[in-house]
Amino acid sequence: MSTVPITPDFIQGAITIESGDGYVRPWRTDYQQKELYPSIDENLVNQMSKPVGVRVRFASTSTSVTLAVLPDEVARKFDLVIENERIDTLSLAMGETTLTVGDLPGDETPVEVWLPYDGPVSLATIDGEGVRSVSDTRLKWLTYGSSITQCGAAHSPSRTWPAIAARACDLNLTCMGLGGQCHLDSMVARLIRDRDADLLTMKLGINVMGAASLSPRSFRGAVIGFTQIIREKHPTMPIGIISPIISPPREATANAVGFTLEMMRDELADVVDRIIQVTGDEKIYYFNGLEMFGENLVDDYLPDNLHPNGDGYEILGNNAAVKVLPQLLTALG
Repeated sequence: MSTVPITPDFIQGAITIESGDGYVRPWRTDYQQKELYPSIDENLVNQMSKPVGVRVRFASTSTSVTLAVLPDEVARKFDLVIENERIDTLSLAMGETTLTVGDLPGDETPVEVWLPYDGPVSLATIDGEGVRSVSDTRLKWLTYGSSITQCGAAHSPSRTWPAIAARACDLNLTCMGLGGQCHLDSMVARLIRDRDADLLTMKLGINVMGAASLSPRSFRGAVIGFTQIIREKHPTMPIGIISPIISPPREATANAVGFTLEMMRDELADVVDRIIQVTGDEKIYYFNGLEMFGENLVDDYLPDNLHPNGDGYEILGNNAAVKVLPQLLTALG
């Protein structure tokens, strides 16, 4: 067995990768500019530090390898995924630093270890024979959203709804699900604009509703501006704007600035219509969140009337793979 340092070329799905003394740490922002992403209690940067959707991708002639990571004060889950199939979910207890990954093919087949979605991870080495990084040449899908896109209640890292949809459609995922922090920040728009991506989905509204951070006066303008910033470098990339899924207490009850989810869905549909009519954009699409996760699923799959449970995220991911991504992939031509 030989020990190979985990270098940035092993990592997929991160925005930037911080290199330290004997470790690398994936970020979902430009970590060197993290002070430019202010929020209450620095929670935006905190969410960006969590490697949601990030994978260590490699091949090895061994049928078992060991990953060394820096210790943490919480237990962590990792998923082994081979050819889009989840083979196993592995756990590290608090303070543990070595993760043994077995059932590998022992050939040139790419192997992915999906990292935890609930806290930062610093990666050190892989111990195994013939270990090498493997690039991911699949189409790149970036998705932006709230905690419902971060999926803290998912069963495991590769079973968030974006991960399920990406695996079903064989896509290279970058997940910008940011718990409590999807407020159409212009710096996040610039971050997405500067990312190499083939298609984009943005699941918008629920954080704006909950925090009353935008009003009926400002919401549509913020969505239009956010989208047009991205269009500066991606003029023909298919973009899907997804409105909120069901949340019964918020459907018709106004928040502090007079917004309801019913109003928000109408405004997002209007945004897409306006962009198409004024700019001639033929590759922007509106998707109603109720068609992805509606009232019929509340009793069994929406325990807090806001976030799906693990099985609910499976349903949401399968619906995205059938109802959203195929239309965007077709638009690629």
